[in-house]
Amino acid sequence: MSLISFKLEKRIPPPWWFRMLMPIMAVIISLAISSIFLLALRKNPFTAFYYLFYGGLGTKFAFLEMLVKATPLILTGIAVSIAFLAKYWNIGAEGQLYAGALLATWAGIQNFNLPPVFYVLLVIIAGFVGGGVWSFIPAYLKAKFKVDDVVTTLLMNYIMIYFVSAILTGPWRNPVSMWPESVNIAENARFMQLIPRSRVHIGFLIAVAIVFVVYFIVKKTKLGFEIRTTGANPKAANFLGINTLKSIIIASVLSGGVAGLAGVSEVAGVHYHLIHNLSPGYGYSGIVIAMLGGLNPFGVLFAALYFSVIITGAQMMSRSVGIPPYIADVIQGITLIVMLAMLLLFEYKISIRRGK
Repeated sequence: MSLISFKLEKRIPPPWWFRMLMPIMAVIISLAISSIFLLALRKNPFTAFYYLFYGGLGTKFAFLEMLVKATPLILTGIAVSIAFLAKYWNIGAEGQLYAGALLATWAGIQNFNLPPVFYVLLVIIAGFVGGGVWSFIPAYLKAKFKVDDVVTTLLMNYIMIYFVSAILTGPWRNPVSMWPESVNIAENARFMQLIPRSRVHIGFLIAVAIVFVVYFIVKKTKLGFEIRTTGANPKAANFLGINTLKSIIIASVLSGGVAGLAGVSEVAGVHYHLIHNLSPGYGYSGIVIAMLGGLNPFGVLFAALYFSVIITGAQMMSRSVGIPPYIADVIQGITLIVMLAMLLLFEYKISIRRGK
């Protein structure tokens, strides 16, 4: 009786243009797979996807709301991509978002007598520090004691989220409404609105600027080279004299800081106070966006815009076709699985061997 064994073997790396097509192929395949679920619900996939994309792009209001949703998604996607480049598996962008929002809110409710430019800058710095410090803890545990970063970053999400909940139901509870939310931050600590009678704020421009800054750091600086080399081949990095533990910690702090800015954008640009349900899962969506964008800052930008269209349009699709809006989460999950499968199959080939 012959036995069949399977083995993964390295492929010749595909050309750069083919790698650029991979996210587009992943989106198309994920939408095709999602159609199966829609057909199971006896819904026309073409009608459903029409309202999905129309709800995200079809009107001026929808387009502007899409940009509002895209702001934290760009930042969490960039945050995750920085960490993943160093092979530091940061699953904690959600908690780091809340940590940034918490510290930014603290700075915003102090009512410092500062001009708006300096107060907004202070709030941004506070949010970056909050997310960076919260990300430093699991990174230090990994570097010093080899503690699994996936487990620690994931569990620290819940610690921070429940801590914020405790704060909002305790000392920070709004004394006027008695709702579990903080008081409003000072007016001169709020982000300026970019377009009148819309919720689009300067946080979107900050997020786009972060894309360019991170691209420059990753591609053009010594620090970026060290982070990329640490992630690609730690042994080779050590041979070149790169302190891999230092690179991982720096990458984790930068990652957490950028995720913290996503929390700042929601507090200072949208709600103007801290609430328990500040994020519907932007930190987790950032993982999908980072992978779909190929860990490239510009790829992350376009991936975030795509997912913001999906999230924004899901409500209209739900109202028009009668499909639960949670289909947006299904599409995100399928997209991640498809992208990971494509990365695996394009990096490796499956060889089948027969033996006795």
